[in-house]
Amino acid sequence: MNITFHKVMPTPLASIEHGSKSIWGSQIELKTGERILLNASSGKGKSTFTFTSIGLRKDYSGQITYDGKDVKTFTPDDWTLFRQTKISVVFQDLQLFPNLSVKDNLLLKNGLQNVYSEEELLQKLETLGIADKWNQKCGLLSMGQQQRVAIIRSLCQPFDWLILDEPFSHLDKNNAEIALKLIHERCEELQAGFVLTSLGEDYGYNYTRELNL
Repeated sequence: MNITFHKVMPTPLASIEHGSKSIWGSQIELKTGERILLNASSGKGKSTFTFTSIGLRKDYSGQITYDGKDVKTFTPDDWTLFRQTKISVVFQDLQLFPNLSVKDNLLLKNGLQNVYSEEELLQKLETLGIADKWNQKCGLLSMGQQQRVAIIRSLCQPFDWLILDEPFSHLDKNNAEIALKLIHERCEELQAGFVLTSLGEDYGYNYTRELNL
């Protein structure tokens, strides 16, 4: 699934000067399977990019299309299908259920498509060094631990695109690289692409290309 930004300009960002290489106001196509680093300084619209690209914000001029279809024409049922099968997200605020355990947060998402067994989920937690948090409430975890849970949760569905909004901001370099390896492996399995927003750090990954906001 190709995602195209046709001269998109979010209303809250219209008064800000954007560079010639910015996505905003440009014609940009995100092609199936690409691994994209999206660089931006604070206030340039990283979270706005996330919310507009998945239909949670519509306050923009221009057009966003999925394989040529304007996302503003999608019905709620269309979005339900796309968010379960075509596009997954790690939000900057993570959107975990704080009063539920790591186990329950993961199983709620995983149960929609039955992608992984509990053993496989535990293995992913082990890879990221938090298998001992399986029964811990997410609200009691550190931000770095919560980020790792949110990353694993985002992988618990089929997708063509994974949108990651500063997913490693509370992780050290080693844990960020381990998490990115896990993301890479899942994208390889699905022949999917991802967009990772960042303040400039590339985490040692060989991206298809870099874009700017």
